[in-house]
Amino acid sequence: MGWRIHAYVLMRNHYHLAIETPQPNLIEGMHWLQSTWATRFNRFRQERGHLFQGRYQSLLIEDAVALARVVDYIHLNPVRAKIVSAEQVRHFRWSSLAGIVRGAGWTDDRGWRGDGRFGSDATARKSYERSLIELGRDEAQWETLGLKNLSVGWAIGSSGWRRSLAKEFKQLALQPGLERADVRELRESAWEDAMQAALTRAKRTEDQLITAPRMQSWKAAIAARVRQKSGAPLAWLARRLQLSAPASLRSYFHRNPS
Repeated sequence: MGWRIHAYVLMRNHYHLAIETPQPNLIEGMHWLQSTWATRFNRFRQERGHLFQGRYQSLLIEDAVALARVVDYIHLNPVRAKIVSAEQVRHFRWSSLAGIVRGAGWTDDRGWRGDGRFGSDATARKSYERSLIELGRDEAQWETLGLKNLSVGWAIGSSGWRRSLAKEFKQLALQPGLERADVRELRESAWEDAMQAALTRAKRTEDQLITAPRMQSWKAAIAARVRQKSGAPLAWLARRLQLSAPASLRSYFHRNPS
């Protein structure tokens, strides 16, 4: 499929891959991978039936910075799962980390890329191993660096990029197969875009939303515009506009149905 593999880990009941797909063939490639894996697994175990519980999840990655975070997340999976200690993370057999530290397979002839932060620099690779060990010991840092629940959602990157992406692909929300949380996030991105546009149009700022008294006529006007443009629900509008409850907006819209 021409994929470039940056990192992988095989866990007890799931796996993670960080890949580039130079050609638009993710669906075809995952169909081959999972069906071939299931067939060989069942043949080896002399079993039958489905191996995977559901459809695979694929998250878009913004750039090299986000990719580096994903690679760290993948390599630390066995540490977070308490299968190995942080000091033994390199020795987890079913991970790409051992190959990266050894410098094995740094050519593209079979699609193996490793993490582009290191290349053939042995010192940098060993330094990466040490940094992973330190990070693996510090569970508080996992939360700070976003290394918990990184595989939840639909895209990994900055909030601005995610909003832009959601706007570009907003029709995805109408397609079947997306998780409910993914659809919700795409919709909320559309609501947030409408909110930012309405604030700019009204010459209001985020600080004014916080410092102004709870209900203001200009807040109601912004709510009406955002609701008209994006269909945002009252509960989200009330929370976003720093209102105490949706009831005040509901009353306003009842009095001003236009």
